[in-house]
Amino acid sequence: MSKIRVGLIYGGKSGEHEVSVLSANSVLAAIDRQKYELYPIAITRDGRWLPGQSPRPLVESQELQVRLLEDRDAGETAAVIPLENQRGQLLSTLGEHVDVIFPVMHGPFGEDGTIQGLLEIAGIPYVGGGVLASAVGMDKAIMKAVFLQAGLPVGPYLVYLRKEWESNPERVMAEIGSKLGFPCFVKPANLGSSVGISKAHDPGELRAALDLAAEYDRKIVVEAMIRGCEIECSVLGNDEPIASLPGEIIPCTEFYGYEAKYILNDSKLVIPAELPPELIQKVQDLAVRSFKAIDCAGLARVDFFVEAAAGRIVVNEINTLPGFTKISMYPKLWEASGIGYSELIDRLLQLALERYEDKQRNKV
Repeated sequence: MSKIRVGLIYGGKSGEHEVSVLSANSVLAAIDRQKYELYPIAITRDGRWLPGQSPRPLVESQELQVRLLEDRDAGETAAVIPLENQRGQLLSTLGEHVDVIFPVMHGPFGEDGTIQGLLEIAGIPYVGGGVLASAVGMDKAIMKAVFLQAGLPVGPYLVYLRKEWESNPERVMAEIGSKLGFPCFVKPANLGSSVGISKAHDPGELRAALDLAAEYDRKIVVEAMIRGCEIECSVLGNDEPIASLPGEIIPCTEFYGYEAKYILNDSKLVIPAELPPELIQKVQDLAVRSFKAIDCAGLARVDFFVEAAAGRIVVNEINTLPGFTKISMYPKLWEASGIGYSELIDRLLQLALERYEDKQRNKV
């Protein structure tokens, strides 16, 4: 039997570029080579595509910027396919080399429905949620609105456009102070891995936090502080998804931000989370409901705040393409639930092919 050809797309233009490279390198090392033939495809920070570029040398050289073009002469850059100018050529190249795509990309231009739309046009199966689920999952403001409509427990929040903040900052700050109070969290609506997120304890910090979030997105989400432990739960499947055991994150900093996740390495992960059985079941049920609410597919990680004493659970957000290094929370939760990393990759690829075959039944 011939091997299934897997296109591993990674990198990209988002602030989570480095995390994507690390995720891709982990998949490269763990994928079953007896069953799959891997074809890596890097995307540089400025959006250029490099078919055939492995993430391994980038990680081993500690160069995670994918600055591969600066030192190449004209002949060596022949494989570079600028998406904007040669979309047809790119799609043809992908069609010739792959049977299914694993887009190991996080944040804008990878997790937000844009790459999914390209792959839909190309008619190539791919891992993860479709255009709608990816777009809704990426936009925290729309996500929360959908969750509320589905009857899921969501904490108090406000949404502002960058233009609103810049044109009337005093009104925005006054409204946040009166409706949410301090401390509160300020986030770009469309980003992940805690990039651009701040915890504001007072009006001075709030102003700086809003300025920072506005650097990353035209839409800003401000959330009330929720007391409770930070719990995460992984979901796997298509129309009948299952949830992993939940895990707890005990951050080494005041909150689980980018520095705590990827630089300091001192945060504690408690897997499985030390919760009563009834709360574990409730977290798993809410994780699956969140997954279904946005019509997700393949994989997602759902993040919660849990007040165990009060039995209160709040859904914080869903990540449709969560960090996928071998030590990332998504695969670690499945490992604790009985599915190892290599098997998880296999299941996700099979789910992608299954979803594609199901969609082929649609009349066009």
